Amino acid sequence: MSDVVVRTDGLTKRYPGGLLAVDELDLEVHEGDLFGFLGPNGAGKSTTIRMMLGLVFPTAGNVEILGCPIPKRGGDALSQVGALIEGPGFYPHLSGRRNLTLFDAAGKNGTRSTRTRRLDDVLERVGLADVGRRPVRAYSMGMRQRLGLAAALLRHPRLLILDEPTNGLDPQGIHELRTLFVDLVQEGTTVFLSSHLLSEVELICTRAAMMANGRLVAQDRVEALLAPTGVLRIESPDASVAANVLRSRRIPVEWLDRTHLRVHLNGEPAEEVNSLLVNQGVRIRELARERPTLEDVFLGLTGSTALEPSSDPPTETATEEPS
Repeated sequence: MSDVVVRTDGLTKRYPGGLLAVDELDLEVHEGDLFGFLGPNGAGKSTTIRMMLGLVFPTAGNVEILGCPIPKRGGDALSQVGALIEGPGFYPHLSGRRNLTLFDAAGKNGTRSTRTRRLDDVLERVGLADVGRRPVRAYSMGMRQRLGLAAALLRHPRLLILDEPTNGLDPQGIHELRTLFVDLVQEGTTVFLSSHLLSEVELICTRAAMMANGRLVAQDRVEALLAPTGVLRIESPDASVAANVLRSRRIPVEWLDRTHLRVHLNGEPAEEVNSLLVNQGVRIRELARERPTLEDVFLGLTGSTALEPSSDPPTETATEEPS
């Protein structure tokens, strides 16, 4: 098993007044993960990250970063950690490059002899090479997010912790950062990415944890969370015939529209259903096993429900094939 770089055990934060922001959270992030930390706004993600970085003390439980207890040995661990927490703060009258210089000089191991090269490298990586000398007050919100990421990358961190890093970015910018995160993992940096954008995380993360109302509801490899369901989606111009054939075999069928059916396999092999329909002369345009999205998984785990499609053809009488 990979080395564990983040571990929380029973991590809990209760604020004055009784607000329980994080409730007995157990996380485990392995070296080399591109780890998605998911949940809606208010789920407790930012509070968890602040406790991980020693910015907020937990009410109960423990945090270890790179094998060091936090905050007791925070100095040993956090020198190897880069972080971007919500909106980064900068001196607005100074250039982006000058702000990064001050960040680097103030921190531990900010080697002056390599500073120019490192500044050039991080500004290039985050797409600010052409505007690094522009005052930060002239930066857009997305540019400030990029500058915050550049500051987090200055020391080539072993662990990168990011809280909603795509805030303020356009689709092209989000795509560029996704590519950067993948590259960083390939170069040896573990990336811990907090986001409420489940669809974005689904594209790149190798493992993920989901939070709701301060509690952990799932933690696993993304491919395991997105394992195909026992449901087929079928498109056919003979959808009514297909529905009758399947119901005659006691295979549940739902109508999605005039040519699409959802079929619940209930243990029946998908290839047998396909063979059955073809042998009955049903023309199949498409047959695919449904794969859930992370949003589907989250809604299912938290007990949320969506409007179920009708089990009958979408007509007023619901008895004949749609005309």
